Amino acid sequence: MNVKEVAQLAKVSVRTLHHYDEIGLLIPDHVTEAGYRQYSEHNLQTLQHILFFKELGFSLKEIHRIIHNPSFNTFEALQLQRRSLIAKREQLEKMIATIDRTISHVKGEFEMSAKDKFEGLQWDNNPYEQEARERWGDKAVDESNKRVGKLSDSEKAELEREWNNIYYGLAERIGTPVDSEETMALTKRWFELLNKMGNYSYEAFIGLGQMYVQDERFTKNIDHYGKGLAQYMCEAMGHWGQLQLQK
Repeated sequence: MNVKEVAQLAKVSVRTLHHYDEIGLLIPDHVTEAGYRQYSEHNLQTLQHILFFKELGFSLKEIHRIIHNPSFNTFEALQLQRRSLIAKREQLEKMIATIDRTISHVKGEFEMSAKDKFEGLQWDNNPYEQEARERWGDKAVDESNKRVGKLSDSEKAELEREWNNIYYGLAERIGTPVDSEETMALTKRWFELLNKMGNYSYEAFIGLGQMYVQDERFTKNIDHYGKGLAQYMCEAMGHWGQLQLQK
């Protein structure tokens, strides 16, 4: 899609898209010889993330750090955005109810206490903002940033495709022995992929698998690919990792 079509679809200005390109936030996957920007499906998904995070109060600088972090994952981001928007909706509903009661109070139909008048009026930060910062922000590993930062957009897209292929492949194996040839091969691919983005020892790999079941946020996100996948990956990563340590 060209820049005008994307602007109409996302209801943003062409100038906004040009600005996102200039600051490295959303760089089109292709630019024609004449200099016209061409946006891919991957670009559109990134733009959706940008607009959701903007709606949730993140600055462009913060959004840039989040979506270009090597550990950024589309499914995790969508789950976070959904939880955050639900929390925002609940707050708005409380505020609307407070306004309705205040109108009745002003009309003499209802008595309100001082406390009642401020029900739902919370102006503090979004409750999931800190989670986003911790997950994709300031705690990013420098080595991982260096490695992924050297990759082209197409190479990054290939990493994401491999990520999904492994997850869906393991999801299809749920219920089968973790020491099967197919599961062991997929688990090895997962270890190798993680080490393209960071630096995982066998011990760290096993520990990461355990975190998949110990942290309910990991469990929910991973089980999106298939119910019980987090537990299955934990067992598979533990088994495969122990075998490597014994060699």
